[in-house]
Amino acid sequence: MATTKLFKSGNSVAVRLPAAFAAKPGTPVEVREEAGVWVVAPVEPPHERIDLSALWAMMPGLRPFADDERKIEEREIDWECRRANG
Repeated sequence: MATTKLFKSGNSVAVRLPAAFAAKPGTPVEVREEAGVWVVAPVEPPHERIDLSALWAMMPGLRPFADDERKIEEREIDWECRRANG
């Protein structure tokens, strides 16, 4: 078990984590109190969305289908055969 001290940082009180914890600077953490014990836990960063808008510029002929171009072929599906074949 490692020990450390709280210190003043601006208008806040801060804590340094010993190097043995291998905490990376800038890692988002959640701080909460559970039954009188302070818990500092890393927060899973939200998944970043990938911006694919640059693909439109790379493929000049690419365009979304117009409503009248969206044709769905009606057909009968044999569900019993599908279940038997997995």
